[in-house]
Amino acid sequence: MAGRVVMVLVAVGVLVGTGAGWRQYHRELNGLTVSGVSPEGPKSSGKTQNILIMGLDSRLDEHGNPLPQEMYDALHAGDDSEGGFNSNVLILVHIPGDGSKSTAISIPRDDYVTLDPAACASSPCKGKIKQAYGFAYARAKDKLQAAGVKDALELDQRSRDAGRLAESNTVSKFLGNVPVDHFVEVTLAAFFQIAQAVQPITVCLNEDTSDSYSGANFKKGKQQIDASQAMAFVRQRRDPDQPLFTDLDRTRRQQAFIVSLLRQLQDSGTLSSPSKLRNLLDIAKQNTAIDKNLDPVSFAQRASALFNDGVSLYTLPVKDFGTDDAGESINIVDTDEIRGIVKNLLSPGDTAAATTTTPAPTTTTGIPAATGVVLNVVNSSGQTGFAARVQEALVTRGFTRGTASTGSARDTTTLTYGTGADAAANALAAQLGLTAVASPAVEEQTIQLTLGADANTGPIANLVADQADPSTSATRSTTPTTSTTPPAPVSATASGTNAPAATDLSQMDTGGIPCVR
Repeated sequence: MAGRVVMVLVAVGVLVGTGAGWRQYHRELNGLTVSGVSPEGPKSSGKTQNILIMGLDSRLDEHGNPLPQEMYDALHAGDDSEGGFNSNVLILVHIPGDGSKSTAISIPRDDYVTLDPAACASSPCKGKIKQAYGFAYARAKDKLQAAGVKDALELDQRSRDAGRLAESNTVSKFLGNVPVDHFVEVTLAAFFQIAQAVQPITVCLNEDTSDSYSGANFKKGKQQIDASQAMAFVRQRRDPDQPLFTDLDRTRRQQAFIVSLLRQLQDSGTLSSPSKLRNLLDIAKQNTAIDKNLDPVSFAQRASALFNDGVSLYTLPVKDFGTDDAGESINIVDTDEIRGIVKNLLSPGDTAAATTTTPAPTTTTGIPAATGVVLNVVNSSGQTGFAARVQEALVTRGFTRGTASTGSARDTTTLTYGTGADAAANALAAQLGLTAVASPAVEEQTIQLTLGADANTGPIANLVADQADPSTSATRSTTPTTSTTPPAPVSATASGTNAPAATDLSQMDTGGIPCVR
C-alpha cells in the first residue's frame, strides 16, 4: 500500500523533472486535496525534511465516495461499510539536507504506544499506533456535530484534520520527538488503481505461500501479478503453513512491492509518457491529501532526485506479541530501543530530534530567558505535592512563581506557553526532554507545565531530587541513563533460518526485484 504513495511522488516528480511547464504542472495538480492543518511539534533544520506517509484503511476516497465494486472484490475485505480511519501504513521518509541517501522507516501498525491526547477522552491514552487517526477523527466528528456542523464534506474534512494531527503527533513522540515536517495521506483506492495502470508487476517470494483471508496464492521465485493479486500480495499477514509469518512480513512485502513497482515504471515507459503520468496524477487527486505547508513543486523536485539516488527501507522491530484490555492483538515494543534505532538511522547533525533515551538531568544553572516569565504547574502525575516541588525547583532557576494546582490524572507531561514566553518555554523544554507548544489558552509571558505520570521518573524527577539535595547532581551522570547499542539491521530478503524475525530491525535497498517471505 505504500507503493501508491511512491507512484504519486514519482508522477509529480517526473512531470517537473522532464520539463513540463509550471502552468501545466499547476493545472495537472488542480484538485489535489490540501489539508487545513500541518504537523505540529519540532521541525528539522536546514534543508532536511521528514515526511510522514499515512496509508488509510478507509474504503472511501478522499472525498468520502465509495470505491468501484471491482476494488471491493479485490480486497477480500468487505465494502464501503468496512474499514475505517486507521493508519495501516506508517512510513517516515527522511530526506537529508546534504543530499545523502534517503531513509524510509516503516512503523508496524499494531505497536502499542501512548497516543496523542486528542485521540482519547481520558488519560492515559494508550492504543495501537495506527488508531491515533481514527480515534481523533471520531472524537472531532462528535464535537463538530454537537456544535451544529451539518455539511457532510466539511464535517469529514475537519474530522480528518484532527486525525492527521493526532497521528503525526503520536509518531513524532513515539520515535523520540523526531520532527515530522509534512505528511502525505493516501487512501486504499489509489493502490489498486495504480497497480491497474502499470500491471503486470514482477515480484519475488522465498517460499510458496497462501492465505484465504487476503486471497494470496503465490509460488516461490519471481512471478508477474496483476492488480487483484497485488492487493493480496501486500495485504497478506498470515500463512497456516508458515507459523513465523507475521504482520511485519506484510510490511516487508509492501516495501518489496515499492521497489518492484519502481522497476516496472522504468521498464514500461510510464515515466516518459505524458498521458500515463497524467493518469497517475488523476489517481493522486482522487485519493491523496497533503498538509497545507507542503509545497508540491519543491517537494516534487526533491522526490524525483530521491528515487534516482535510491532509498534504504527499514522496518522497526517489536519485542513480543500480546493483547490489550479489549483482547485485541498488539505489538509490545521497547520504546527506548526504538528511539535509539531511529536516532542511529537519522543524521543527528541535521534533525531536531530529542535524545533517544532518558535525557540528561537539569543543571542548577538558570534557564535562559526565564526572568519575568510566570510558571504555572498542574499536577496530573498522581504524586501528591509534586507540582509545588517542581515549581519551587524552577523558581530557583529564574521563573516567577505562578499557580500550583491539581488536574485529572494523565500519562504524558506537556508544556504550553503564551505570547512572549517562547524563548523560555523552548529552553525549559530542551532541559526536560519535552516539546514546547504555543497555546492561546495560556496568558502572555506565562508557561503552563502539566505533569503526567511520566514525570515521576527522568529529568523532572531529577530536578526535584537535586533541589532537595544538590550533592546528588554531582554524582549523577550527565549522559542518558540508558545507553544500549541499537541492533544491527538484518537483510529483509534473507531466507530460511536467516529470514528476519519480528524482533529484528530489517533493511532493504532499492534496486533489483527483492525476494521476501
